[in-house]
Amino acid sequence: MRETSLALALSGLSFMLAIIWGSPLLRVLRHFRIGKIIRVEEPDRHFTKMGTPTMGGVMILLPVMLLTILLNAASLIGVTVLGRSVLLPLLVLFCYAVLGALDDWEGIRGPRRGLGMRARTKFIVQLILALGIAFGLKYVLEVPEMFWPGFEEPISLGVFYIPIAAFIIVGMSNAVNFTDGLDGLAGLISATAFAAYGGIALLQDQVFLARFCFTLVGAIFGFLWFNVHPAELFMGDTGSLSIGATLAVVALMTGQWLLLPIIAIIPVSEALSVVIQILYFKATKGKRFFRMAPLHYHFELGGWSETQVVQRFWLVSLLFAMLGVALAVV
Repeated sequence: MRETSLALALSGLSFMLAIIWGSPLLRVLRHFRIGKIIRVEEPDRHFTKMGTPTMGGVMILLPVMLLTILLNAASLIGVTVLGRSVLLPLLVLFCYAVLGALDDWEGIRGPRRGLGMRARTKFIVQLILALGIAFGLKYVLEVPEMFWPGFEEPISLGVFYIPIAAFIIVGMSNAVNFTDGLDGLAGLISATAFAAYGGIALLQDQVFLARFCFTLVGAIFGFLWFNVHPAELFMGDTGSLSIGATLAVVALMTGQWLLLPIIAIIPVSEALSVVIQILYFKATKGKRFFRMAPLHYHFELGGWSETQVVQRFWLVSLLFAMLGVALAVV
């Protein structure tokens, strides 16, 4: 009970910190004209968002780093691996945020204005980081490699763990990136998933990881204060790439990564919709399976309003997150 109370308190504190420094960040972004560029293929109603400040992932990053380092300082310098384990998701959050910030900046000020970093370059960097992270998970932290629902003992994956873990990290990073297309969507979905894995971490007595998860939930809620429709701020790749990769690492640290397609059903569905659209387009020489991919655009073009898509997707996400937690405790 004490650890649950502390985790929730950290969530509230990170929320307040994000709110407090949100307005100054908005003024800085507006001053330097760091605004969203809308692609021509997006639905017409999105053109009203042109110029809205982006790179808002910084608003999430700073409170999480500050609170995690300060409030876990005694544990971080201790001798136990458990105490230092929180450094890995924190490092992942920072590294992928830097990559996302470079991508955002390239799309705003670089020669590929409106496009951002080349997809191949971004993928290679993501993969290199993911392989290093997977190595750290297996050989430094020695996390449980995989739990099967209904079994108490973890299953060892041997040499297959590192490529599987790297695939999950890269895949989830891009999945949340695809989800970030409507006001509040990626934030609500991500906060729900982190809350679910924070609860799982508490049940496993991974108190440091649980604190980190709920600190992140609070910071995302603080960002959502400025991101709900009509959004004053977008998270950009600075936020989406880092949040997705960190969610994958948290899932891997609990060993319950098999539940990711359930707990993070919306990002996984968004990523699958892009894959299906591309494969179907190539197989049929120009036909489309969805009206538009990622999936949220399909429903928006089908007549749902932006708020309807976000709220209905979040309700589905909430229900499946609860199902995921239930399966984790079976």
